[in-house]
Amino acid sequence: MSLEENRASGNAERASTGIEVLASPEPDTELWWCEIAPVAARLDAYEQWLSPAERDRTSRFGNPRLRDRYVMGRGTLRSIIAGSFGTDPASVEIVRGTRGRPQLAGAPALDFNISHTAGVAIVGITRRGRIGVDVERLDRAINVTGIARKFLTSDERSAIASLDADAKRQRVLTLWTCKEAMSKATGDALAAPFGGMNVTLDGNRALRSGPGAYRPEHWSLHAAGVPSDYVATVALWRPR
Repeated sequence: MSLEENRASGNAERASTGIEVLASPEPDTELWWCEIAPVAARLDAYEQWLSPAERDRTSRFGNPRLRDRYVMGRGTLRSIIAGSFGTDPASVEIVRGTRGRPQLAGAPALDFNISHTAGVAIVGITRRGRIGVDVERLDRAINVTGIARKFLTSDERSAIASLDADAKRQRVLTLWTCKEAMSKATGDALAAPFGGMNVTLDGNRALRSGPGAYRPEHWSLHAAGVPSDYVATVALWRPR
């Protein structure tokens, strides 16, 4: 069976487990929308695919709900990667890479990322550079004033100043997904300089300016085609 035939077969199999292919934002990049609410049959299968390190981690979860979400996320990720390579999910070896970012053992040219909220997730894979993804529910209640003061630039705060309360909340959520996705691509996580990453949402999402690794010429930001009650951003980092 050819690689394309393997992928087609994998797509059909993944669709039966709540995994849907999304439109690709750029060449060499793939996206999926996933239902990861715990399902007993899937949990049993996915747990068999875990590495010893992952099994050890699951044993330390004090909250069964968080444990099940972790297992569902890891299993879904393996299913997607295996489908792209035409291989068995149990053979997909996920290891800790630079700054603790998960990566695929033996395939340094491939990068992936996952973000989840409630019972859904978005997964991204790229074969060029690094990828970060982030998803939020659009009805999420947040402290708009506090987030804006701590994490937004003066330009971003000016852009939301005249909006009504709900529009302001949704715009802040969207800005957050942009910055969080970039911080996941670099591996900086919450240590990223969020207050210095100047993002515009006028037209297409874009990074206007930023310090260090967050220089606009190395980044592209894309809105993911997720259901209308969510907002998600894909950040692609090509530092060279």
